[in-house]
Amino acid sequence: MDCYTANWNPLGEETFYRKLELYSMEWGLREDLRDCVVAAAPYGGPIALLRNSRRDKTPSARPLLEIYSASGLLLASVPWKSGRLVHLGWTAGEDLLCIQEDGTVLVYNLFCEFKRHFSMGNEVLQNHVLEAQVFHTEFGTGVAILTGALRFSLATNIDDLKLRRLPEVPGLQKPPPCWAVLSQDRVTVVLLAVGQELFLLDNTSCSVVSPPGLSPSAGPFLHMAVSFTHRHLALFCDSGTVWMGTASLKEKFCEFNTGIRSPPKQMVWCTRPRSRQRAVVLAWERQLMVVGNSSECIRFVLDEDSHLVPELDGVRILSRSSHEFLHEIPEASQEIFRIASMAPGALLLEAQKEYEKESQKADEYLREIREQQLLPEAVGQCIEAAGYEHEPETQKSLLRAASFGKCFLDRFPPEGFVRMCQDLRVLNAIRDYQIGIPLTFTQYKQLTIEVLLDRLVLRRLYPLAIRICEFLRLPEIQGVSRILAHWACYKVQQKDKSDEEVAQAINQKLGDTAGISYSDIATRAYDCGRAELAIKLLEYEPRSGEQVPLLLKMKRSKLALGKAIESGDTDLVYTVVLHLKNELNRGSFFMTLQNQPVALSLYRQFCRHQERETLKDLYNQDDNHQELGNLHVQGGYSQQRIEGRVAALQNALDEFYKAKNDFAAKATEEQIKLLRLQRHLQEELDKPYLDLSLHDTVHTLILDGHHKRAEQLYRDFRIPDKRYWWLKINALATRGDWEEMEKFSKSKKSPIGYLPFVEVAVKHHNRYEAKKYAPRVPPEQRVKAFVLVGDLEQAAEAAIERKNEAEMSLVLARCSAATDGAVAEKLNRARAQLLKK
Repeated sequence: MDCYTANWNPLGEETFYRKLELYSMEWGLREDLRDCVVAAAPYGGPIALLRNSRRDKTPSARPLLEIYSASGLLLASVPWKSGRLVHLGWTAGEDLLCIQEDGTVLVYNLFCEFKRHFSMGNEVLQNHVLEAQVFHTEFGTGVAILTGALRFSLATNIDDLKLRRLPEVPGLQKPPPCWAVLSQDRVTVVLLAVGQELFLLDNTSCSVVSPPGLSPSAGPFLHMAVSFTHRHLALFCDSGTVWMGTASLKEKFCEFNTGIRSPPKQMVWCTRPRSRQRAVVLAWERQLMVVGNSSECIRFVLDEDSHLVPELDGVRILSRSSHEFLHEIPEASQEIFRIASMAPGALLLEAQKEYEKESQKADEYLREIREQQLLPEAVGQCIEAAGYEHEPETQKSLLRAASFGKCFLDRFPPEGFVRMCQDLRVLNAIRDYQIGIPLTFTQYKQLTIEVLLDRLVLRRLYPLAIRICEFLRLPEIQGVSRILAHWACYKVQQKDKSDEEVAQAINQKLGDTAGISYSDIATRAYDCGRAELAIKLLEYEPRSGEQVPLLLKMKRSKLALGKAIESGDTDLVYTVVLHLKNELNRGSFFMTLQNQPVALSLYRQFCRHQERETLKDLYNQDDNHQELGNLHVQGGYSQQRIEGRVAALQNALDEFYKAKNDFAAKATEEQIKLLRLQRHLQEELDKPYLDLSLHDTVHTLILDGHHKRAEQLYRDFRIPDKRYWWLKINALATRGDWEEMEKFSKSKKSPIGYLPFVEVAVKHHNRYEAKKYAPRVPPEQRVKAFVLVGDLEQAAEAAIERKNEAEMSLVLARCSAATDGAVAEKLNRARAQLLKK
């Protein structure tokens, strides 16, 4: 593999760099890149160009904004009709940011379709933008601005715009020759150079900092570069010296004299993660230089004007004719392909090649590896090195060697080998010229498969995204379903087909796929101005709860009401009904509810608790006099004043008569009569009678000794005799008016008998009074009466006289052996005689 290392360039003793061609660009640029505003997105992202922006053209000539894939295929272009452009940059989600001189930032998607805009504030508008930078931190994509007033403003996250105006730099009279945005300890700061001084601007202060170990003869700072991860910083000085160290300016890595005093066009970091080598790439008009820890450097001649794009593990180099990638050779690849390497991976690769030639040398190489017990390491090296290769043939060669070595291992886990094969198939597919996403294996692992799929969807490469999901066997909800949903949202934007055709095509493709929300697709259709298509798509949505919100948004409230009722979800029905109430006039609203009994019933229930006046209108409209009467009764008892309550009950009485409900009308009429009487009693007796029932009113009057008034109520309201007698004897016993009770018992024959008199007296612990009524109790209840008053002898006589064995047993149970022995003996003789018969 000697020819394989022909493009390796050493930097120091152990590090090599190579520049490989990714694509031959065919974008047909007539201008040099220096005459365009250029911005390329990281992770193999698209390239944005604003042509003719820096040339003096006729007033009618407009600059052209173009977006290309990394392989040079035109994705979209649009004439630039906005203000003067200062800077182009890409967000983490591959949206293009166009920063204008007036501080307005326009946001476009990959296909030059305008999405939104935002402003960097009034101060920027008044002073204009001199320079701008787009940067990425853990918070998101940010924008930093240098205004004409030589003040810095920045926003750390454009999706949650919070503008910060940084402190003024003392003594700054003109724009600084270089400045950069740093992210330190989750705080975003600006570092700028003024002559030989460095100033660090944070939220509240401006402080002077100095790079440790910088040569005194370095001179003023002309250029600076921050690494992809914001951890390292490089400074280019007037003397041609490059200083490299940590971004915190606490540690120096190295210092290198380029011998070129003119500032480079670009300076970017080119460092592989976890590498011991720290290198910076500098680009002049026709020269590219790589400098690092070594005393030597690597020089490349540039045939054309070029643009550098920093990446996580290298640098992309754009020119009119080519797209190249400069990177450090990974350690695994060095071990295998270095000339005369005796590393396990190199021996295994040679063994596999000799095996294919059917040479015995294969056994010799293999034996040498196995004797050193390095075969697992050799297989691992070949698998790892395959991931770093761009040429499929080299990948296959390394994977064949790994597979060959695995055959001689008993317990080598296959997951790593299988995963690498899968990853390389995905990477080779997206690196294709027609796709144009030249991701490296390191970038792919950092980006994750989910983000890669999102980027394919953004490029509208739906078939490839679906094939990758199926090949990797991703869960449907994360993979195929999500991509199909994006495809459907794009499909509804196509205006060349009818609504019916688009709806059928989407349903045919999506069917009942898990994780698909037809309501989201319908929302997109509605946003595109295709309301009828949205309604057709909603017919495929199985969840009514998802249909209704969009139908309401589309002002199809009646259809939404029908869907809500079909769902059986009362909360959903309430949502639609209340929306209808706010949308329609009162008459139309009521008429709509008349046609939907379920909604009408639920709305009545709502009104009963929240809007009683509206409920009254509903009953009036339906001539429902019964419910109107009930409503007046309920409303009456919410009134505090008696006049209002009587008036409400009078209204209820009228409604009950109209409803021909004689019972309710009579009851209401008597309640009005009672209320008036209670008010009269309350005023006359100065005691609360209101809100008492008729029975409680009578009971209270008797307790207070107003027997004539109680008698009057008894006659006026035709209280049944039995009920009145019970009321009166209970009240008299409670009051302790035994004389009045005895007098009342003799007033006429008791309709309830005399046992209640006994029971009430016993209940109030007065057996003496109870004994007065026991003889008057009918024979069938007399035994119980005598037992209650404790006269067991009389109870025994009564039981024997009635010859009732159960009553005899009742009395016997109450007899005490000490005091009632004679009674018990008498009862036992009577029971024995009764049993003989």
